[in-house]
Amino acid sequence: MTSVRRPIAVFDAGLGSYSAVELLHRSLPDRDIVYLADRASFPYGAKNRAELLAVVDRAVRFLAEYEPSAILLASNAPSVTILDDLHSPVPIFGVRPPVQAALAVAREVAVLGVRSLVESAELTEFLRQEAGSELGRVHAVNASVLVELVESGDFLFRREHTAQVIGKFFDTLLDTHPGIDAATLSSTHLPWLRDYIERARPDLQLFDPIEGVVDQIRPLSTPGSGTILGLVTENARYPATEFRSMLARLEIDLELESVVIP
Repeated sequence: MTSVRRPIAVFDAGLGSYSAVELLHRSLPDRDIVYLADRASFPYGAKNRAELLAVVDRAVRFLAEYEPSAILLASNAPSVTILDDLHSPVPIFGVRPPVQAALAVAREVAVLGVRSLVESAELTEFLRQEAGSELGRVHAVNASVLVELVESGDFLFRREHTAQVIGKFFDTLLDTHPGIDAATLSSTHLPWLRDYIERARPDLQLFDPIEGVVDQIRPLSTPGSGTILGLVTENARYPATEFRSMLARLEIDLELESVVIP
């Protein structure tokens, strides 16, 4: 097993969470990271609350065995819906829409996320608490069609198609809500599309939920060797070989160790 020292543990069921790993590695290059792709439980967003709490709790307990300095649940939907119900032996963080930061500089804000997030009662309550009397300036928007561009690899290999889909998505959104001038990338897949979005809508201010989390994790983390240890779970429908192929298509050079979470 690769040796890591008090690593930052990062996990999710999908591909998007690797964008959080890359940002952490750039920001804290001497910190060790354990990255878990929990493909055996993919997708997190399709599970009901009880199922999601169970699989995420198992992942947290498994990662605790690596004696991490902090754990990052790098998925917006469970971060909003169940994070506060998790019991972790080490500090655990999530990624939640940075609504207040966006409202401070924008007229209206689009919270872009997968359908399960934007239609959840938990997000509705979260936005009510974050926005308060300014709730009318915030719009929860289903951006699942954009997330699929990343999961499919289209954003790398069908660039013209990706640009067209993103252009049409924002044309429709801004026709409906012309006052929107900021958006939160409230799926860890969406930062992969940042360049496309900025080209399609250069005046739109983008807010990545993970950026604020780095500053929270920094003082808890311990210097190491800058190692990234990759772990992957699998099942018959989502084999580890498929996920390794997805990383290869993204030109991500990361060796993945197959593991089983009890």
